[in-house]
Amino acid sequence: MSRCMRTTVRLPADVLGEAKKLAATSRSTLTAVIEDALRETLARHRLRRPSEPVHLRTYGKGGTLPGVEIDGSSPLHDPGNDVIE
Repeated sequence: MSRCMRTTVRLPADVLGEAKKLAATSRSTLTAVIEDALRETLARHRLRRPSEPVHLRTYGKGGTLPGVEIDGSSPLHDPGNDVIE
């Protein structure tokens, strides 16, 4: 069983107004609306995994095809470039 605690939270007037409207239309309390929103945010945060390096699987041999520039896309934007055969 959890223990409830009282605290002060500062909210922008528009957010508080929307939360009060939601509480009224859902026949709930403002406390319950804020608690639900906070629990949902905390749950989403827990589901996020820390950033891990991405390992890309490669196929074939010898690297890139002729005319492919890994360090930039400038040849792609050059209208006079006839790299594609």
